[in-house]
Amino acid sequence: MYKKTVAALALPLLLQAHTLHELFAALKTHPQTLRDETAVRQARIAQDKANAALYPKIDLFGSYDNYSTPTGMVPLPPNELFTMIKDPRTPQPFAYNIYRIGASLSMPVFVQSIFTFAKKAEAMQRSARAKKRINRIKNQAVIVGADADLLYLDALNKAIEGKARSLRATQKTLKIKVANGRAPASALYKLDDSLNQVAITKNSIALQRQKLLAQIERLTGIRLDAPVPLKQIGSFKAGDFAALEPLRRKIEADRLDLEAHKERLYPSLVARGNYVRSYGEAYNNDKSVYESYGSIGAVLNIPIVHMDRYADIDEAKIALSADEIELQKRLDELRADAEALETSLPLLENSITLYRKSIDNKRRLLRIAKLNYKTGRLSTEEYLRYEDDVVEAEARLYKARAQKWQTLMQLAVIYANPIEEIIE
Repeated sequence: MYKKTVAALALPLLLQAHTLHELFAALKTHPQTLRDETAVRQARIAQDKANAALYPKIDLFGSYDNYSTPTGMVPLPPNELFTMIKDPRTPQPFAYNIYRIGASLSMPVFVQSIFTFAKKAEAMQRSARAKKRINRIKNQAVIVGADADLLYLDALNKAIEGKARSLRATQKTLKIKVANGRAPASALYKLDDSLNQVAITKNSIALQRQKLLAQIERLTGIRLDAPVPLKQIGSFKAGDFAALEPLRRKIEADRLDLEAHKERLYPSLVARGNYVRSYGEAYNNDKSVYESYGSIGAVLNIPIVHMDRYADIDEAKIALSADEIELQKRLDELRADAEALETSLPLLENSITLYRKSIDNKRRLLRIAKLNYKTGRLSTEEYLRYEDDVVEAEARLYKARAQKWQTLMQLAVIYANPIEEIIE
């Protein structure tokens, strides 16, 4: 019977439990991540479009034209035309109504800017992929940071509940003393106020907790009932600030864009051809006539004055310069942030050790203070200070633990480290 009862109580908790792996898996299918995947697909399509300019363009067409005077269906050499004029029975390829069907072809032979624009599109696709990866790491870091704060709030809540139990136990003893006239009634008011402050703090914790739960739900679609336990299995690996990889790739694309706009001022060579089949009624004898006509050749285009292209070059220069300045700015910021975070990490670990020792000492002092308060050698205000000291020390310990997790996550984002290799 006992085992069945325990199992019945534990089952809901097991059903509600989640792991960090589950949260990260949910993140991959959440709109936040799918939006980045869409950006990658858009960049891939942009690359396909740029590469498509290297292929021939072939069109089929059909047309009908009505002319006010007989019009030639195909160009005719003079000798052929003279022969037709001598024999009226021969239909001449001139008509009022002409139907045409055919095909046209164009293909770049040498257009240097097309190749460079294709390289730019490829660089933009690499930038989109890098951005997707960095955004996933950032969102994972947000989840871990929020969960670390949840762990802090839950631990703080337990510490405050412990303080409340201690105060209620003291309150029972104090009520007897007040009833017997051995303690002033004001002491009870002070204890009541301290218990009220505990309730206020717990309410504030509950509000903060809801915000953190909502933050995790926004990224994963999962509403946690309790924080996920965190375990460190590795550490960050310093590198070349891989968080800036999307911007670096974009700058690479900016350079190629500038180069391509300059190349638009180069001569270009384009091959073209067409084939036309024309139908109509010969104007000289109304007999049906059809003629075929085709051509193939190449066009050499040499730009001389194109002011819009010069403006495009200036615009590309400004875009490249702006991104290079942004890269240097963010490099300086990340370098300073990384140095501060790497320095603070061992300090936080040392603080955690010191806070544990402080908590042990303050708990011993609290036990002594309780005895002294019961014997009347300590005032109510002094006793309550000992109660507060224990909770404050525990709060600092739990906060330092949360800060340690968040510091690790910030470093993981800066260096684009896989968070799954640091925390589970």
